[in-house]
Amino acid sequence: MTGFLRKRSGQRNGIFIPIATKLIFAFILIIVFISAIFMLVGVHIISDRFVSEAQEKVRNDLNTAREIYLGKLAQINDVVRFTGSRFFLRDALLSGNFEEATVELVRIKEEEGLDVLTVTDKYGYVLFRTGNLALSGDNQGHDRLVRSVLLYEDEPVASTVIVSAEDLQMESPRLAEQAYFKYIDTPLARDREETEETAGMMLKAAAPIVDNQHNLIGVVYGGVLLNRNFEIVDKVKQTVYHDVVYKGQDIGTATIFQDDVRISTNVKNEDGSRAIGTRVTEEVYNKVVNEGEPWIDRAYDVNNWFITAYEPIYDAYNRIVGILYVGVIEQKYLDIRSQTILTFLAITLAGAFFALIVAYYFAQRILVPINRLVSASKEVAQGNLDVKVDIHTNDELQYLSDSFNAMALSLKRREEQLREFTTQKIMESERLALIGQLSANVAHELNNPLTGIVTYSHLLLERLPLDDPNRNSISKIVVQANRSKDIIRGLLDFSRQRKPDMTVCDINSILLGCVSLVEDQALFLNIEIRKEWDPNLPPAVVDPSQIERVFMNIIINAAEAMEGSGLLTLTSSFDPIEQDIVINIKDSGPGIAEKNLEKVFDPFFTTKDVGHGTGLGLAISYGIVTKHDGTLTLLSEEGKGTTFSIRLPVSAEPVEERM
Repeated sequence: MTGFLRKRSGQRNGIFIPIATKLIFAFILIIVFISAIFMLVGVHIISDRFVSEAQEKVRNDLNTAREIYLGKLAQINDVVRFTGSRFFLRDALLSGNFEEATVELVRIKEEEGLDVLTVTDKYGYVLFRTGNLALSGDNQGHDRLVRSVLLYEDEPVASTVIVSAEDLQMESPRLAEQAYFKYIDTPLARDREETEETAGMMLKAAAPIVDNQHNLIGVVYGGVLLNRNFEIVDKVKQTVYHDVVYKGQDIGTATIFQDDVRISTNVKNEDGSRAIGTRVTEEVYNKVVNEGEPWIDRAYDVNNWFITAYEPIYDAYNRIVGILYVGVIEQKYLDIRSQTILTFLAITLAGAFFALIVAYYFAQRILVPINRLVSASKEVAQGNLDVKVDIHTNDELQYLSDSFNAMALSLKRREEQLREFTTQKIMESERLALIGQLSANVAHELNNPLTGIVTYSHLLLERLPLDDPNRNSISKIVVQANRSKDIIRGLLDFSRQRKPDMTVCDINSILLGCVSLVEDQALFLNIEIRKEWDPNLPPAVVDPSQIERVFMNIIINAAEAMEGSGLLTLTSSFDPIEQDIVINIKDSGPGIAEKNLEKVFDPFFTTKDVGHGTGLGLAISYGIVTKHDGTLTLLSEEGKGTTFSIRLPVSAEPVEERM
């Protein structure tokens, strides 16, 4: 690279810049530009993906929490409804002797974990309370649930209700004390004039008590006070988050709010105590309580940021009286996102650095033959026509060197060897054809780095310690590489289907063999297999191993669609008009969406989760049936299952033989 940034003698004025420098500079610009775009787009996609995944998780977690909450309410409703239908309670109200009934109701209350279990007459006046036997005679007709039973007489009702401090005091002084809260100052909470909460939130149910003529003679109601009752929130935490801890904090939390106050929670204060009495942020309160809309976003809870999901809790009047909440600590997702982004950036920078090395190497490969050509051109300019340039790069430079040598030779012989010059040009053309073939091999060499990716990903995974934070990402690379091999293997099966080995077979026997192979597998333990086979089915000319593969593919697909539970119906019959054997395989699964019906038999199409299946099973099956001169069709409707229908001619020969 001598003479860089200096003028060349005999040339136009200007700064001399070697071609190699220009090439390297151009490579650097391209690599930096592409790497910057990849990093910006990649970081943006990774960040958005993590946020959407976190929000989707808490949305599903909230659904689970709701089911647990409603399940507890349904349990209370069942207990109260069953209690209201007990003979001892009916006899007690008819006779006026409540002593034995009181003892039995106290036992039911304790066994079922109820906080309240009270009986009123048909006008709503309390006859006796299991939590406060000394107090009776007050009227509970103001309670929405009790009033509903008194008015309609026939159906039990259950709901979340707000119970006043006075009613709690009458039911049990302990409950009034349990419901009492002093508000705790919470960052970002709305301003409130109140400083304490005396009412309580209760899961409550009421049921009628009727005599033998089905006339209403009383009402029994019961419930569980949610204030300082951690059964539901801890069950949500165990069920959804399995009590996992991340950096000393619970990874997931659940809370029940009364209005905007935490009355039941496993969100912790800095001292490790439950954050009872703290309040929800004003932004969340306006969205959930004032607007009645769920909130699924990040939110600040007590002393940390969480990816949260909130939804309103309604009472018997369809008023919003509280909030149900689940949340996942945001720091875990931030750490995972940061690690993923750093890994992505490291891979991008490493790729850019490797690309620079490759660029420099190729620039040097170009520079050496160019310098030879420059030196040879100087000698020709000085009159030396015997000079030759020997370059073997299998590219345009080699063509240029050959042209240079031919030019020098032609200058030397142009006047005396005109015919030889013509012959030389013909030979030159033949060499050009060879050069074209040799240059095509360059493309083959580009596959080598791809092989290195697979090899070094396995080596890197083996060398990483088990606790390395990058191990998960490297494992995903290895898994996806292995999955690529499975896809390629399936593709080979699809493209190299062998010619059917036709023989006379009993289709029912093939079906029976398939059922015997799968019915003891774990996937089929909760699946009822119903066999409706025509015993007079004529034999068919088929390849039994290939037809068995078709049946197995469809049967296993049906079991996976039903998620291991449901009804699988296998039928066989003979169509005398078409001279076809018809085999129907019907499942009771969720069915196939209408938009996917036309794609089912396409190669690589699948509705399974990533990493499960290659999408070639039905495509292969379709090809096998077609080669047997048969048809494979399906009928499916969302929510009503799927039926695959296979028609095979009684006497057939492979499609290839008839073509």
